[in-house]
Amino acid sequence: MATKKPQLSPDEIEDIILGKIFLVSLNDSMESDSRIVYLEMTAAEILSEGRPLKLSRDLMERVLIDRLSGHFPGAEPPFPYLIGCYRRACDEGKKIASKKDKNLRSELELVVKQAKKLAVSYCRIHLGNPDMFSNWDSGANDSAVSPLLPLIFSEVSSSVDGFGGSSIGCPPGFLEEFFRDSDFDSLDPIFKGLYENLRSIVLKVSALGNFQQPLRAFLYLVRFPFGAKSLVSHRWWIPQGAYMNGRVIEMTSILGPFFHVSALPDRGIFQGQPDVGQQCFSEASTRRPADLLSSFTTIKTVMNGLYDGLAEVLLSLLKNADTRESVLKYLAEVINKNSSRAHIQVDPLSCASSGMFVSLSAVMLRLCEPFLDLTKMDKIDPKYVFYSTRLDLRGLTALHASSEEVAEWINKDSPGGTEGSRQYSDGESRLLQSQEATSSGSNAHGPSFLHNAKPVPISSEKAKYSFICECFFMTARVLNLGLLKAFSDFKHLVQDISRCEDSLATLKAVQGQAPSPELEADIARFEKEIELYSQEKLCYEAQILRDGTLLQHALSFYRLMVVWLVRLIGGFKMPLPSTCPMEFACMPEHFVEDAMELLIFASRIPKALDGVLLDDFMNFIIMFMASPNFIRNPYLRAKMVEVLNCWMPRRSGSSATTTLFEGHRLSLEYLVRNLLKLYVDIEFTGSHTQFYDKFNIRHNIAELLEYLWQVPSHRNAWRQIAKEEEKGVYLNFLNFLINDSIYLLDESLNKILELKELEAEMSNTVEWERRPATERQERTRLFHSQENIIRIDMKLANEDVSMLAFTSEQITVPFLLPEMVERVANMLNYFLLQLVGPQRKSLSLKDPEKYEFRPKQLLKQIVHIYVHLARGDTQKIFPTAISKDGRSYNEQLFSAAADVLRRIGEDGRIIQEFSELGARAKVAASEAMDAEAALGEIPDEFLDPIQYTLMKDPVILPSSRITVDRPVIQRHLLSDNTDPFNRSHLTSDMLIPNIELKARIEEFIRSQELKKHAEGLTMQQSKAAMQTTTGLQVERKIKRKKLMNEIIPLSLTNAPPTGYRTWSSLITFTLLHVGKGSSQF
Repeated sequence: MATKKPQLSPDEIEDIILGKIFLVSLNDSMESDSRIVYLEMTAAEILSEGRPLKLSRDLMERVLIDRLSGHFPGAEPPFPYLIGCYRRACDEGKKIASKKDKNLRSELELVVKQAKKLAVSYCRIHLGNPDMFSNWDSGANDSAVSPLLPLIFSEVSSSVDGFGGSSIGCPPGFLEEFFRDSDFDSLDPIFKGLYENLRSIVLKVSALGNFQQPLRAFLYLVRFPFGAKSLVSHRWWIPQGAYMNGRVIEMTSILGPFFHVSALPDRGIFQGQPDVGQQCFSEASTRRPADLLSSFTTIKTVMNGLYDGLAEVLLSLLKNADTRESVLKYLAEVINKNSSRAHIQVDPLSCASSGMFVSLSAVMLRLCEPFLDLTKMDKIDPKYVFYSTRLDLRGLTALHASSEEVAEWINKDSPGGTEGSRQYSDGESRLLQSQEATSSGSNAHGPSFLHNAKPVPISSEKAKYSFICECFFMTARVLNLGLLKAFSDFKHLVQDISRCEDSLATLKAVQGQAPSPELEADIARFEKEIELYSQEKLCYEAQILRDGTLLQHALSFYRLMVVWLVRLIGGFKMPLPSTCPMEFACMPEHFVEDAMELLIFASRIPKALDGVLLDDFMNFIIMFMASPNFIRNPYLRAKMVEVLNCWMPRRSGSSATTTLFEGHRLSLEYLVRNLLKLYVDIEFTGSHTQFYDKFNIRHNIAELLEYLWQVPSHRNAWRQIAKEEEKGVYLNFLNFLINDSIYLLDESLNKILELKELEAEMSNTVEWERRPATERQERTRLFHSQENIIRIDMKLANEDVSMLAFTSEQITVPFLLPEMVERVANMLNYFLLQLVGPQRKSLSLKDPEKYEFRPKQLLKQIVHIYVHLARGDTQKIFPTAISKDGRSYNEQLFSAAADVLRRIGEDGRIIQEFSELGARAKVAASEAMDAEAALGEIPDEFLDPIQYTLMKDPVILPSSRITVDRPVIQRHLLSDNTDPFNRSHLTSDMLIPNIELKARIEEFIRSQELKKHAEGLTMQQSKAAMQTTTGLQVERKIKRKKLMNEIIPLSLTNAPPTGYRTWSSLITFTLLHVGKGSSQF
């Protein structure tokens, strides 16, 4: 019969368990486990104390210290040993759970718990004071990497990555106990060391590198209250120093390297690895579409993982009242130190990368999500712009107010009221518990955001702003410096690729005619540049263009922005208030500009606008695009038209945008009116490039107007505007449309002649080959440049002539006003001369369609305009206006044009009406000659000093007091609101009728007619008189025609010279002096 095992006492069981946990023994027996250490000195001390050699609870810490302090060959170093102790304690705890004796089980559980607590405690002591157990030589401890890091990685990862050469897992509960059950002073250096380790790991890591594990570890640490507190108190949370700038913050702050992780290219030494462009998009043209799509998907996925992780980190810190303010300070510092990222040229050494700011943009948009539904707009205080010292908003251009106006307005106001000092509401406090936090804002005595604004007087109380308010304005600034700047960089990148491809094509063309080693080197260089640019372009596409979520969040934010801005002026309603509220006028201009840029960018990405509510954007655009009293910058208002241009149904391909134009209340009532007004306003932008800028802007307006003309409701509104604004904005619109048409068509035709000369040079192979290679290259480049200019100018000219043609069919009255009819007739005559006159054969091109040159279509449109105006000419003044044109009118042009129209198959009725108009013009020319002959010599005082013709409605100019003919000066005022004699301001309503002179002129005409009949002149005398007076008339016309032939061609192809706002001013001034007989002309 087997003998029964002796029953172990509780003390013996405790001794065995502690021996297993700590791997120590107080008895010098040959242990089977080589890891067990015999504590000889400890045993001797215990014996001397008269105690039994058994491990117990009261000896536990003493034994542990001796084990850690002693030097035992082959034994584990302190940190892995302590981790092992904790793990073994966990294992023993599981065994104890099966004990049936409840009292014994309870006692042993306390032993195990104390053992685990000691292991954790001495881990902290060891990590906080590595030299305490200095007799251990472990290579791992010499490293700057904390031994805790692999344990944290194993805790936050599904698989261990083996960082630091360790493959151990973390015992369950160890880290939680390690970081929670202690004081801040003990944990602070450990946390700081871990943050430095994590920062170092992700430094210069790209989107394809391993940033996920460090980011999860980072998030794990900041969720501990002491971890969050330690992070924001780190000296690298916001680095300080005399040479601190945006790039330094990005690379040295704790969070900076995490935000730097990106697929976007960076400069030189800052480029993350692996290189995304090289790895994913090298030789992209040879890659399968499926491979590119896979790369796009991978990059988008990993970047959204980064955005989500960083947003969780910031949100965790913002929820903590102890760290909230530090987070806001950090964000403000990053924004302020990178303000120069808004410049066209960004210094990569002083500014953070685009990658960092695109990531920060995505993170800030995630923080804004709870209030993007427009329900919490009352929390956004416009006074933050003026009184907050958190953000450096000085120097930002305002929507309308000047710096002096801002300073004056701020000095009149004080932030001490409830609007400026906003306490947190109960509703907001509840919101903070879920996904946001409040912060006490900035001092109310901060400076305004404009350079010259005076400081705000010091308030006795800090102005407090809600987190929603702070987050809103910070996000607006981050998006301006980040996502929107990236859009701009992408656009410039595409332009660079286009320029390189054009240059490469030109070089290859030259190489085919005159090969040289230098050309081969240049071709190779351009091919390499195009490859690098293409890689960068695809990186932008992967991280931004393909990220629909990012674009949708940004669109939601800017919808909030425009709705909030409109609230500052009273909401979406027209007409606008008579004066612009200062809160609106002082808002940074980029708030609106960024919204428009985003809409333009998103509109060009397929499906990017799907599901986006565009009505609020449409309302905003219609309200402000023609309102210089609210938005001063004409280029910003022009950008709104560019947005609408992108939304035209034929371009957007979306039925949703059709509703915006054809079923939108404000659109139907105000869109055409405001487009016409902007077309006029854009003539004078104040920029030195205004003469050329206007053509691109008006091109967008013209495309919109052409589309709107086809919509019956908009066409009816257009006709009503033409009737109401017959002598207002519509007449100005018509004048500038004619100006542009003349300039663009004349410029195009002249360039065609130059192009043909270059073609002739290059086709003469023998002479061409004799020229130096450099000259041939230069001439070839010039040839391609001329081709582009012709193509662009001719396209714009076709648009303008087309608009004149379709509008004149139903709207004729403004064309036939006294101040306009001669100008219209002169333009049409000039076009007719170019198209069917003697030089028409010199305009023939091998491939006219390539240059948008369609002479047959152009001639048809010109003739249609003639016919439309003739049909609407109830007063029969149009033929007379045609015949008065001393520069281009020739009766034979009408018959020549009719012949061409017959050959190209024009409608016979149109040809007949056009021929009849030509005949009436011929009669009018003869009648005008007879009438002028009958008047004889006209006194100078009756002649208009500008045109040198008999005045019919003389008016006095209020400033110079000179009398001119009303139609002449009104024609001048359409292009230039100044007195032509002294350049002072002048408008039509300021003209003073010269009633006395008008009566004298009428009396002169009557007396000359009576004299002719009363004297009963003989035929011979009449002929002599006619020859005399005709001689005077011809002399006057010759002078005027000579000047017009010299000056007008210049006006069509060049900007006006210094000292003259427009060519109209110069022509008027010149004709004036000729009329006076000035010798200098």
